[in-house]
Formats: sequence, C-alpha cells, structure tokens
Amino acid sequence: MEILNRKARHDYFITEEYECGIVLKGTEIKSIRNGSCNIGDSYGHIRKNELYILNMFIGVYKEGNIFNHEETRTRKLLMHKKEILKLANKVKLEGYTLIPLKVYFKNNKAKVLLGLCKGKKDYDKRETVKERDIKRELAKRTFAKY
Repeated sequence: MEILNRKARHDYFITEEYECGIVLKGTEIKSIRNGSCNIGDSYGHIRKNELYILNMFIGVYKEGNIFNHEETRTRKLLMHKKEILKLANKVKLEGYTLIPLKVYFKNNKAKVLLGLCKGKKDYDKRETVKERDIKRELAKRTFAKY
C-alpha cells in the first residue's frame, strides 16, 4: 500500500529524493497498513541535527482502545547523519523545502520518500499543465493512427 502526495509534484520542483525510515509508536503501523494516513499538509524539519516530519496525519486504529496514538504528532525520521547535515545546508542556504512525497512499505517497514523541493510560481504550474496536455494530445494522435 502506498500513500502518495499528489499535490507536491504540482506545487514544487523536486530536485532530489531521499528514502527515510520513520519512528512509529503503538498502533500507528496498523493504521498506515489500513490506509488511514495523509501526508498532504506535512513537511520535513531539521532540529538539533535530527530530521522530523510535522503535520503527518495517521488516523486512530479502531481496535487500539487505550493504546492509541495522537493523530498529528511530530515523528522522527531516520537518516544517516551526513545526509541530514547535507540537507540542513541546502535548506538553510539555498531555500529548499523538505516535502514527503510517498509513504510505503519496504521489507515490512514503513518508509517515507522525502523530496528536496523548491516552490513553483503560478506561471510555472500553468506551464507544467500545458506541457502535460501537449504530451497527452500527441499520445492520442499517435494511438489513433494505429
């Protein structure tokens, strides 16, 4: 099961992508497996040389009763120290933003695909939509010939 952030590709230029582990508590992993997770409004933040994800929504697990978790708590992401320092440099000096692009499972462990992004202006978004429409039109025409 994959949880995607479709809005990120529309709103940002994605320069690089990094795979991170995520520290979960209690019933959070079961909620993610059920698909009750949303990363639309979340973003990455570096504090004291550690990487965190803020505003990531993981719904309450119905069968969890007293062991349930807070839905939008700050969660720690796992990455090598060198990579975190490199990211911190780019975020601080070059004005990049850390945006989660996808939450997925790899070897039964939850992973977050974190993108190093720069924001798009409105005219950039219109240009992207225009290019996509042109490609779609060309694909239709080539398909119609055969």
